[in-house]
Amino acid sequence: MSVSFKTLDLNLLKVFDAVMEERSVLRASQKVALSQSAVSHSLARLREMLDDDLFVRTATGMQPTARALTMAPQVRDALRALEAAVELPTFVPASSTKLFTLAANDFTTMVLASPLLKILGREAPSIDLTIKPVTRIDLAEQIDLGRIDVAIGVFSVPPSRFRTSLLFEYDDVLIVGGKRKVGRLDKARLARLPLVVVSFGGEQEGAIDGFISERGLARRSEMYDRAALERALAESERPPRIAVSLPHFLALPALLQDSELAAIVPRPLAKALAQSNGIATYELPYSTTPAEVRLLWHERVESESSHEWLHDILRRAAEELRRGR
Repeated sequence: MSVSFKTLDLNLLKVFDAVMEERSVLRASQKVALSQSAVSHSLARLREMLDDDLFVRTATGMQPTARALTMAPQVRDALRALEAAVELPTFVPASSTKLFTLAANDFTTMVLASPLLKILGREAPSIDLTIKPVTRIDLAEQIDLGRIDVAIGVFSVPPSRFRTSLLFEYDDVLIVGGKRKVGRLDKARLARLPLVVVSFGGEQEGAIDGFISERGLARRSEMYDRAALERALAESERPPRIAVSLPHFLALPALLQDSELAAIVPRPLAKALAQSNGIATYELPYSTTPAEVRLLWHERVESESSHEWLHDILRRAAEELRRGR
């Protein structure tokens, strides 16, 4: 069926965008201030016009079809452009009640949250943050749909629709429980240690060379330089033993306490854990490739003052990490 934009009711697209974001007719109706029946009727009209179901009702909510996923970013961009054209909003951090949604892992949240919240308290006390896990979502899709304002992580070269900015770099160190005495840490000693590492995903989820790729966006999944470790111990009598692989950093202090385990972690995290958990840090007997933690956002928000401010305060929150490096 041929669809003419001249006869298209833009309110149908607003309803479509709300259902795409909320994945629920009820929540979408609340978002656009319509009744549930009005939302259902609008979806029915749009389905008939486009000759596609657009959404399929499931036990977990309204799941979009392939056609809906394809058109959703363009619809959202168009609606935002229209909103900007007619409203011309002015962003004032001190009085704004805006909600920003970030995607980050527990490591970057731990080392950035405190300085970031201090800046917000001084400059924008009514702005709220939602921090989503960067590891269990289709990150590229969420950014494309506008459900994530900015992601924080280690990425390979991103697709052209995304923009990035460096936050800080880090290398790896070894940590053990504070009561543990490792002695001189050379390669032979390291080869005998049962190691704990953090991997956000794994080979079973399609990780290649420590990165998981989704819709052209590859993010780091292995939170240690595995290649450097394997090279360093290549001539050892025994290969490195990965005794425990975790999907997050949260459990590390408990695992290391009163155990023979040692963990390879980012240096800024080791510093943070040492301050609050009695962790001892050792330099590795080999060099690791510095990892770049970057901000990543969609090109469509490139010139929005609120997003420029958000990126700026995140960079300021990472100043001490850059100096530490």
